[in-house]
Amino acid sequence: MLLTLWPFYQFLWTVYFFIMFMIGFWCIFMFFGWIIPIWLTEGLREYFGKGPKFDPEEVRYKRLYEQEGVEVVYRRPEGEAPVAPAHH
Repeated sequence: MLLTLWPFYQFLWTVYFFIMFMIGFWCIFMFFGWIIPIWLTEGLREYFGKGPKFDPEEVRYKRLYEQEGVEVVYRRPEGEAPVAPAHH
C-alpha cells in the first residue's frame, strides 16, 4: 500500500532537497558577501580605534519614556505589576 504513495513521497523529498539547497547557498552567499566584509571593515576599524568609541548604553533596551520625541500618554505606576492570566 505504501508503495503506491512512492511517487508523491519522491516528489516531496525532491522539493525539500531543492528548497534546502537554495537556502544553503543563500546562507553561504550572505556569509561571504555580507558578514565577512562587515567584519573586515567595521570590526577592524573599531578594533584599531579608527571609529567612534562603542557605548553599550546606546544599544541597550530603552524604556519608552526615555526616548527623545516620544510622549507617553499612560505609564504603569511603579510597583504595579502587569495583570497575569488567571490560573484555574
